[in-house]
Amino acid sequence: MNKLYDQIGPQNPYKNMMQQFEQFKKNFTGNPQEKIQQMLNSGQITQQQYNAAVQKANMIKSMFGM
Repeated sequence: MNKLYDQIGPQNPYKNMMQQFEQFKKNFTGNPQEKIQQMLNSGQITQQQYNAAVQKANMIKSMFGM
């Protein structure tokens, strides 16, 4: 069978992650930057968690040539 299909077909481990992201995106309201700042200010996330998330996001962006 096609190796690419094996990676993106029904057994794709990222399928659930993408579905969760789409659901999150659908339900998110407001300004994302303000929301992150509120989370930092309230202690809901730490600066280290924020920095790690930004680093991962930048890595993903570079993988897609963004």
